[in-house]
Amino acid sequence: MIATRRRTTLVAPGSDERTARKALGSHADEVVLDLEDAVTAARKDEARRLVVELAREYGARRAVSVRINGPNTPWFGPDLSVLGRAADFLASLVIPKVENAAELEEIDRILHRGGDSAVRVQALVETPCGVRNVDAIAAGPRLEAMVIGYADLGAALGRSQVTRPEQWLYVQDRVLHAAREAGVQAIDGPFLDLVDMGAFRRAAQWAADLGFDGKWVVHPVHIDPALEIFTPSGEDADFARRVLAALEAAEERGAGAVQLDGRMLDEAVAVAARRIVARIGAR
Repeated sequence: MIATRRRTTLVAPGSDERTARKALGSHADEVVLDLEDAVTAARKDEARRLVVELAREYGARRAVSVRINGPNTPWFGPDLSVLGRAADFLASLVIPKVENAAELEEIDRILHRGGDSAVRVQALVETPCGVRNVDAIAAGPRLEAMVIGYADLGAALGRSQVTRPEQWLYVQDRVLHAAREAGVQAIDGPFLDLVDMGAFRRAAQWAADLGFDGKWVVHPVHIDPALEIFTPSGEDADFARRVLAALEAAEERGAGAVQLDGRMLDEAVAVAARRIVARIGAR
């Protein structure tokens, strides 16, 4: 199965039809309709019905995911049951505050019992316990991506809301290393300041330079800069395609060593090339 590109993921409240439709009409790679933080307790059932309707309407032509309520809430069961039946229209279910692999295993069992064997999941790492257990979480069933949730994690740690990107390096590296070992995507969490575009670009570039695959955004104003930053340059894309073509030709010839532009190509170069090609959407 080919993973959804997630250079930029726009999050929209599942209870606000106008805002959700505007998000679904955007050019973000993925839209996450939120049933958790963005929806009050009184509107959970209403929002769930709306999200299913929107997923059925838009899911065939763009990547639509849903952030459900957490396992320790009364809405978790209904969310999983209803959205599991809408799996054909969903790119994934986003699970908040994942703290261990057992939670993902239980979700997998519930979905199997409900007759679904296809829908993928993304894990939000947004608690100290989740950070500690990222290696096990990354190897969980159905997992396609791990996303850092800075707001909840920062609150739990007592961090300032104006923490600089580099002060999150420990968490970012933990998530990135776990994701790469497990072969899942590593997605940087949202930047909540909608005014300081320079600060947003610095945070996004920092994550891209570390190796993250993309970034969550909470407003359309951040879509274009995120796409620009997480999309490989034309020069990089061209080199990646040439690397893969050279390796394919060498394999057909049965050649053991491959050179391109005077450089020996090895598996590390091939891995980097495949990741670049995936980011630009080429197959």
